[in-house]
Amino acid sequence: MKNQILLTLRGQKSRASVAKDLRITPQGLGLIERGERIPRPILMKRIADYYGKTVDEIFFDDK
Repeated sequence: MKNQILLTLRGQKSRASVAKDLRITPQGLGLIERGERIPRPILMKRIADYYGKTVDEIFFDDK
């Protein structure tokens, strides 16, 4: 299942630029955004901090 929240948060930024900021590969970010990979907790926290959200809001909110 796609992580629509991540896609919305990324907006018009390129996957490559966000991945570079997060210190991961664009392919890895794509896997996370498509729901094909669940990141480790440390990466979840880094992503949440990057977007100014909580880990729960991005990865565990059922809305």
